[in-house]
Amino acid sequence: MTSIIFMGTPDFSAPILRMLHHEGYDIKAVVTQPDRPVGRKRVLTPQPVKVAAMELGLPVIQPEKLRGSEELQQIIDLQPDLVVTAAFGQILPKELLDAPPLGCINVHASLLPKYRGGAPIHQAIIDGEKETGVTIMYMVEKLDAGDIISQKAIPIEEEDHTGGLFDKLSAVGSDLLKATLPSIINGTNNRTVQDEAQVTFASNISREQERIDWTKDATTLYNQVRGLHPWPVAYTTFEDGNFKIWWAQVGNTKHDTLPGEVVAISKDYFEVAAGNGTTLALYDVQPAGKKRMTAEEYLRGTGSKLQIGDQFK
Repeated sequence: MTSIIFMGTPDFSAPILRMLHHEGYDIKAVVTQPDRPVGRKRVLTPQPVKVAAMELGLPVIQPEKLRGSEELQQIIDLQPDLVVTAAFGQILPKELLDAPPLGCINVHASLLPKYRGGAPIHQAIIDGEKETGVTIMYMVEKLDAGDIISQKAIPIEEEDHTGGLFDKLSAVGSDLLKATLPSIINGTNNRTVQDEAQVTFASNISREQERIDWTKDATTLYNQVRGLHPWPVAYTTFEDGNFKIWWAQVGNTKHDTLPGEVVAISKDYFEVAAGNGTTLALYDVQPAGKKRMTAEEYLRGTGSKLQIGDQFK
């Protein structure tokens, strides 16, 4: 059976690893990012792929930085037939790319050449795309620029958010890789050069991208909120503190007031003026220094004094 080194880090990658194990591939090792401190108490926590690997009884390698590391040579010395990556988080150095006889392939969560980079799912939703998918591609030293082997498209539904789409695309990626691997192994797979004229990028989400700009229309803001849900979460400012918006919808109230003003208050939501006379209805929020709560809970407690005309910035 073909021997594989699997490289991945987040929840997106774990089902793909489990599929390879279930299909009986000889997984020589699993390479993932080091354990990271999580939460207010900074508890050192293993990455999801490490958890899956340990459950499957697979050896784990965790380089802080792959290039020039002892772990890199350790991986090469295992002499895998193929390296499979899925959201690993590092560009592979040339000596590893050249080592396996069947090459190095990546399961990427976009329809390349669109959305190369580390946040393709977030960015596709933020941009209001109606479709996304998964690409299986050969890896080169340039970011997500290798030849395309196979692709599978799926629609982005109106209520989709990043967390849910991660799960959908992980399943799509697992199935697509399962179907594609036999052709890679026997050398009959397709190989399509990416059209550089169609390339777009999806870099890791910046703090600036998380902030709501109330001058934008409500549909744009809704896409931003769901593209940042459940991480890293959109925010605005209110009463000199950061105010997170976990979930919202396009509101129904029309207005001619300043963007950011509260224009309607209901039992379980409140509407804030956005651009072009539209409103964003907030349903799931987190005031500064407080826990996440429904808008109904907020309006009964911390936000009980919220009034029409109050300003979010």
